[in-house]
Amino acid sequence: MSSAQRREQLIAIGRQLFAERGFDAASIEEVASRAKVSKPVVYEHFGGKEGLYAVVVDREVRALLDRVTTALTAGHPRELLEQAALALLDYIDAETDGFQVLVREAPVMSGSGNFMSVLNDVAHQVEHILGAEFKSRGYDPKLAELYSQALVGMVALTGRWWLEVRKPRKETVAAHLVNLAWNGLSHLEAKPSLITRR
Repeated sequence: MSSAQRREQLIAIGRQLFAERGFDAASIEEVASRAKVSKPVVYEHFGGKEGLYAVVVDREVRALLDRVTTALTAGHPRELLEQAALALLDYIDAETDGFQVLVREAPVMSGSGNFMSVLNDVAHQVEHILGAEFKSRGYDPKLAELYSQALVGMVALTGRWWLEVRKPRKETVAAHLVNLAWNGLSHLEAKPSLITRR
């Protein structure tokens, strides 16, 4: 096996192990054992468990962002919302181990991205779309950031739930998410207030 092939093998094993057990419970010993190599081979490629974890998370962050960015092709905001929701659910469905790695808590010393950083990146893309839509409807475009965080958070949290139950079908889940978000967004009040605090 070439050095590049060995590295890819170790990344795949690390990804699976971090998905199964999380960062703290995974060990270099187990990565080496599953790869049928000695521990120094793993250290040579990644410097330790933190290095392997950082590579795995970085790849998953890029894969999810690429998937969402590529999906956002429509011009109409509702279609964009549908595409974003389906892109996330497709990723969860196709890359379950990768999603499990992202949603687990990152080690404190890790500077690498995690699910929250991915969601923030996606929310910033949605913010630009909402900002233009808010401006065209006479709403304050400065509030687009708040709404983008709410929308992306709603889809992401539902995605975590759906990962466990896998029912109903992802297209049905996406349709209901869009129904809630779109029908709520289509009747926004320009200056909402709480009924209990008037």
